[in-house]
Amino acid sequence: MIERYTRPEMGRIWEAENRYAKWLEVEIAACEAMAEEGLIPKDALENIKKRAGFSVERILEIEEETKHDIIAFLTNVAENVGPDSRYIHLGLTSSDILDTSFALLLKEAMDLIIQDVEKFMDVLKDRALEHKYTVMIGRSHGIHAEPITFGLKLAVWYSEMLRNLRRMEAALNVISYGKLSGAVGTFANVSPRIESLTCEKLGLKPAEISTQIVQRDRHAHYFTSLAILAGTLEKIAVEIRHLQRTEVLEAEEAFSKGQKGSSAMPHKKNPIGCENISGLARLVRSNSLAAMENMALWHERDISHSSVERVIGPDSTILIDFMLHRLTRIIRDLVVHPERMTENLQKTKGLIFSQQILMKLAGKGVERQKAYVMVQKNAMRAWESDQEFRQLIMGDDEIGEYLSNKEIDDIFDLDYHLKYVDEIYKRVFGED
Repeated sequence: MIERYTRPEMGRIWEAENRYAKWLEVEIAACEAMAEEGLIPKDALENIKKRAGFSVERILEIEEETKHDIIAFLTNVAENVGPDSRYIHLGLTSSDILDTSFALLLKEAMDLIIQDVEKFMDVLKDRALEHKYTVMIGRSHGIHAEPITFGLKLAVWYSEMLRNLRRMEAALNVISYGKLSGAVGTFANVSPRIESLTCEKLGLKPAEISTQIVQRDRHAHYFTSLAILAGTLEKIAVEIRHLQRTEVLEAEEAFSKGQKGSSAMPHKKNPIGCENISGLARLVRSNSLAAMENMALWHERDISHSSVERVIGPDSTILIDFMLHRLTRIIRDLVVHPERMTENLQKTKGLIFSQQILMKLAGKGVERQKAYVMVQKNAMRAWESDQEFRQLIMGDDEIGEYLSNKEIDDIFDLDYHLKYVDEIYKRVFGED
């Protein structure tokens, strides 16, 4: 399922071919830095750059014997380079390559995710502008509260996605660090200058200080940022699922020609896309917990984080890519039913204006608690009968002592609730 909806670029990042290519990129950048510092002959560097290559199949074959992926990789590269391969990986440790290349992979994935987020935000904005004044009932505790517009609901999602975009940009910055500080971070065999030059060539920054590894709080930041993003996507998906319920039916996922909702019930149109997103968000969240567990390692490094990251790196980024693409399509094609929103808005027969009655009475000098009891008495009668709340209010002699029928009529005006929509939109989308 995931492969069908995730663009190929994200999947290719995590294929063995690209992973080994990133290892080689780091090794060659280190050789270039060492050559600039006079540690490697220039002709050797040119030979390395010309002949260095690898075969995924050959690496895996060698690894069957060595039981060490970096050594298998270096052995295969050496088979292609020849004697000058002695300058490759000079003074480095495996984690210098693994951590620096992992930063490149995560950076590449985050660049795509940021593009996904921006495209999703564009769709949210378009639909928010379309439904700026599409009036519907707002709900608290699942119960009718006061009127809002569907556009405001979309604007809330847009605003939250903007915060997610900022978190993605921050996570990209935090993860864009490499290290070549050696087995325990002391630069015993490779200088900080070589590390800085190498990272610069790779588009990374050198970690201010490291042990054998880049510290895993950086990765925890990255994966928890993805988890928060997944939470927002699930929040939107859950809302659509609620709006699609038969009893509500104010919005629904598009149902294409030939689509089937149930093997047993031909009438079914189910919000399966949003349900997928709700389920996948659980995986992304659990992966962020694994990333936080990776922070506490033994001394200068152990290997317990490595196996985890080989799973959560591709899984979380591919899942987020899929979720963003799916929800972008769902929002773009979302079927909205304004007439149903109006119908639902009227279901409580005017009860949604109760707060305005309360405020008006308080403005007339009625003590607030007394006013509350006066309004609530009529509200409960409306709940328990088939009578309009407005008529009950107009028929209440006690309230009539303070409010005229004209004043009551003015209270039951939807525009009262929409008077600041323009101002809210300017806050969210800017003056345009």
